[in-house]
Amino acid sequence: MEANRTAAQPPNKPEEPAKKRARQRLREILKVLIRHDIVKGLTPEKLRHILEDMGPTFVKFGQILSMRQDILPKAYCDELMKLRTEVRPMSYEEVAQAILEEYGKPSEELFSSFEREPLGSASIAQVHRAVLPMGREVVVKIQRPHIREVMELDVTLLHRATKILKLAPSLSNTVDFNMVLDEMWAVAQQEMDFRKEADNAEEFTRNNQEYVYIGCPKIYHDYTTEKILVMEYIGGIQVDDVKALEQAGYDREEIGRKLAENYVCQIVDHAFFHADPHPGNIRIRDGKIIWIDLGMMGRLTKRDQDLLKRGIIAVVTGNVDELKTVLLSIGEHQGKINHPGLYGDIDDFLLRYGSMEMGDMDLGKMMEDVLTLANDHHISMPPGISMLARGVVTIQGVLSTLDPQASIVEIMASHLSAKTMDALDLEKELKESGLSLLHSGKKALDIPAQLSDILKMTIKGQTKLNLELTGSEEPLAQIDRMVNRIALGIVIAALLIAASLLCVTDMQPKLFGIPWLGVLGYLLSLVLGARLFYTIKKKK
Repeated sequence: MEANRTAAQPPNKPEEPAKKRARQRLREILKVLIRHDIVKGLTPEKLRHILEDMGPTFVKFGQILSMRQDILPKAYCDELMKLRTEVRPMSYEEVAQAILEEYGKPSEELFSSFEREPLGSASIAQVHRAVLPMGREVVVKIQRPHIREVMELDVTLLHRATKILKLAPSLSNTVDFNMVLDEMWAVAQQEMDFRKEADNAEEFTRNNQEYVYIGCPKIYHDYTTEKILVMEYIGGIQVDDVKALEQAGYDREEIGRKLAENYVCQIVDHAFFHADPHPGNIRIRDGKIIWIDLGMMGRLTKRDQDLLKRGIIAVVTGNVDELKTVLLSIGEHQGKINHPGLYGDIDDFLLRYGSMEMGDMDLGKMMEDVLTLANDHHISMPPGISMLARGVVTIQGVLSTLDPQASIVEIMASHLSAKTMDALDLEKELKESGLSLLHSGKKALDIPAQLSDILKMTIKGQTKLNLELTGSEEPLAQIDRMVNRIALGIVIAALLIAASLLCVTDMQPKLFGIPWLGVLGYLLSLVLGARLFYTIKKKK
């Protein structure tokens, strides 16, 4: 598109002042907004088209937002998932120039052959098929020229606009767009340093070396730089091409089960998982599941990993208190939490899923419901959890194509149970249980003496009871507001009566034949009445 072509160009001349470049880019953004009639409202589809037309920065921004159902309504998240990855490809001349600048040699000296037509073209880079001098087939991923400068300028403009930015009518007042921008920019910077993607591939290989049926492309480090990545060419069959898989003799149910087991291991054991597991990034080759495009990887902290395990067990066992503790521990919240309301919503959530068989549970839908519940109570999830939620939703869709009966919840629960039994130290557990029993026995001996003291204090009238009504703050605040409105209404009525009584007197001076004090009373009652009407209308 025209806006994408503009966004991907170098930021004019190197000597051009930064302020002038910013003004020019701002005009381009405003033109896109005007072309899409932004003043007439914003639907999910319109938002997607706007972000596409604004260029790579905004496409990345939309992709990050699509993972944040705790920020955007589900309809917007689902629509932003459709943001296209294919954009106008660079010309071969631009590609050849980028290779020359990076290596100091033309592509003809580096590769035995290099296909001029790209395999794919995305917002940050595009890929070409090539052959190394030793005869290895590879994929060469080339970064677009000046993409970092263009995106950095856009991020700066977006940071300045966050005070007036409102992408959807139902956004929460607690949304911190600066935080979302920082998250997007951090992800984009990782994707723009191809050495990081190479490190991701190496870490992924180490984590999954015990699984003979899992692999990822080999990285050719001698050819890899910050802006160019050379990796093994992966052919094979795309994981959702069921017909081709069956013709090749594969058991798609076995593939689905192994795919789910591996993704669970990535999350639960490694805390390092593929954050964009759509079908185009998973291939079946030589009996192996090959994960490609490891630029966007999710990572959980040890704390978040442990809390996630506790949360899954709480869902499976129906433990409301435990799930509530996990949500409050893993998320960030502003202001006071309505604990009775949160407890009730979690209880309803567990009742809804507790009546299901484990095999019928949809983990992706469950995580979406948890994010929605957290958002309703102004609890913001960390980036790793939101990326995980979107990844699980995506992988669940892949599984439904391969094996509709496969349940990632059942696989995860089984995996966690096995891990718990493996980690069980019987001698240690017995020792801890014995100490706990001894401690409880000592406390039990103190109970009769404590009861005797309480009875003596009660007889003497010295017993006091401290009572705190949890969750009573909001009802009391509503009563307070109600009383204030009633008091204001009485004051207004008194002003009207007083002003009317003054009107029948000969008090001087007069204005329009009415004592000026009466006019003042009418005006004051009018202003107060308008304010009261406005507050009632606003808080209906």
